[in-house]
Amino acid sequence: MDEPGFYIDIFLQPGEFYFGDRETRIRTILGSCVSITFWHPKKHIGGMCHYMLPKNKRAGHNAQLDGKYAEDTIHLFMHEIKKARTHPHDYEVKIFGGGNQFPTQDKRVFSVSDQNVEVGRHLLAQHGFKIKSEHMGGNGHRNIMFDVWSGDVWVKHVEKVMTP
Repeated sequence: MDEPGFYIDIFLQPGEFYFGDRETRIRTILGSCVSITFWHPKKHIGGMCHYMLPKNKRAGHNAQLDGKYAEDTIHLFMHEIKKARTHPHDYEVKIFGGGNQFPTQDKRVFSVSDQNVEVGRHLLAQHGFKIKSEHMGGNGHRNIMFDVWSGDVWVKHVEKVMTP
């Protein structure tokens, strides 16, 4: 589908989540964080998250969902899927990020970026989602741009990292 004449350009900060329609472009920059995109190819709706950490250690089930955490973002997506009267298996799912920002770090330590990658894949599988494409791990950061009108996700991976 061609780019619409007018579209909303959303930039996600860490911990943010957005779900929109065919007139939406969603962008973010990832380091050790992870983004997941969901796209419905018939309705041209979809969303993206930018989570920072695997698990929310909040007390109780009454706490508000927080887009900073992988497990909460899946629940946010499930809410939007239900609200749109669609089904999870109708969506194309793509996952990005988890870049190591400190490659000199001891490899025996399971880093936050590694945890973010592992939990993202696990949660998607647990909820029955199949990953259509991914660009995960490695060093450096990624610029992500998701065009909801077409389902295309553009990735620019910059492997340059800071050394202590």
